[in-house]
Amino acid sequence: MHPATHLLLGWGAATALPLSKRDRALVCIAGVLPDLDGLGIVVEKLTLHSEQPLYWYATYHHVLAHNLGFGLAVAAGAAALASARTRAALLVLASFHLHLLADLAGSRGPDGSSWPLRYLWPFDGLELSWQGQWAFNAWPNFAITLALLAWTFRVAAQRGHSPLELVSLRADAAFCATVRRWFSRGRPRQR
Repeated sequence: MHPATHLLLGWGAATALPLSKRDRALVCIAGVLPDLDGLGIVVEKLTLHSEQPLYWYATYHHVLAHNLGFGLAVAAGAAALASARTRAALLVLASFHLHLLADLAGSRGPDGSSWPLRYLWPFDGLELSWQGQWAFNAWPNFAITLALLAWTFRVAAQRGHSPLELVSLRADAAFCATVRRWFSRGRPRQR
């Protein structure tokens, strides 16, 4: 799935239980962090036409950071940084695994190839895949993204925070105020 969808999926996990701003950030970021192993695409693109191209994206994406060991390391790091250590670490682990599940469900390439996950790497070469994996640009991914956006707007209206709090409290406050105005337009005023 697209990194923006992973971010919103992580945000959904972060808002499942009451958490501090920092703990929400940790859970949300854990939903995107597995795609760190996709940064090899930069090296691959830069060396593609050289005598010895480096196929780091093709070789390491869905391997280095899409496995249980990386997930446990991320959860341990979150536990060290979080205020509600156990709750945040468990939600970080859930957010991380939601990323993996989303990739298993909807990351098939345009050529029909699937992206298997090497969940137990480097200890085991077992590859997890699903025959029903839909394409990266298929309608279910768009539907999931729209549902997650709706959830984000609802949380912004009801609780007063959104993923924007990760980058700017001022932008988050303005966004939430705007969403609250949108949601209150059709309701009669209370006296």
